[in-house]
Amino acid sequence: MSFQTGLSGLNAASKNLDVIGHNIANANTVGMKAGRAEFWEMVASSTIAGGGYNDGIGVEVATTAQLFTQGTINPTGYDLDLAINGNGFFVVSNSDGTTGYTRNGELKLDDLGNIITNA
Repeated sequence: MSFQTGLSGLNAASKNLDVIGHNIANANTVGMKAGRAEFWEMVASSTIAGGGYNDGIGVEVATTAQLFTQGTINPTGYDLDLAINGNGFFVVSNSDGTTGYTRNGELKLDDLGNIITNA
């Protein structure tokens, strides 16, 4: 049992390093939101005479949460570039007609004079 507990900790730490690596690799990506690994304890239920109790059997990454914190606003020199200071998103229309949301304010004009994102 103790081997599995230690192994679960190593697996969770590895997933946490993946999240940290993703954050570092995308640190200069416009509109990128960092993530944070959130952990939870794995518990096994055991029953004994007179009642039950729980044994901790390790840890696991429950989810990777996006951190919606304010990033640095840097001037770009392009007239159509925008930034959001505080909460919110830009509402965009995707090429398939669905609505999307982004914090990337790098905008440009297409051949028809429509304001579009780089994506």
